[in-house]
Amino acid sequence: MRLTLTAIAFASLAAPTLAQDIEAGAKVFNQCQTCHVVQNEAGEVLAGKNAKTGPNLYGMPGRVAGSYPEFKYGESIVALGATGFVWDEANFVEYVQDPAKFLKAKLGDDKAKSKMAYKLKKPEDAANVWAYIVSLSPAAAAPAAEGAAPAADAAAPATN
Repeated sequence: MRLTLTAIAFASLAAPTLAQDIEAGAKVFNQCQTCHVVQNEAGEVLAGKNAKTGPNLYGMPGRVAGSYPEFKYGESIVALGATGFVWDEANFVEYVQDPAKFLKAKLGDDKAKSKMAYKLKKPEDAANVWAYIVSLSPAAAAPAAEGAAPAADAAAPATN
């Protein structure tokens, strides 16, 4: 039993979970609003200043990368999205710390580039921004019932 408890202790150290603080994320998002906005389908700006340099982040959690309508993405993020890559917390936290490095690793392409130059260096800041964006985004769609066809999501906003 002792070996099992030791293994569990080491496993928890190897993969720490970041405590998320939505209020802290809102403060850190102030750095992001130069380029990004969180604007719902009704056009209401939930966060940011309606910037258009980066894509709208409303509905970004759980969306395919590089797919927000009418936004001109770089080739690498579009290529990542073409693989079916969907944003989740772990990938978001890694991406915003070094977007170009992330894309190179995920695509296996040393020439991959990111149009996003800004980096959030601290993983806890990135996790908090994720929590903040999630708090402003619509709830994820419920999984389809077994045997049912998946619902089309073409009208829902998707992003980065």
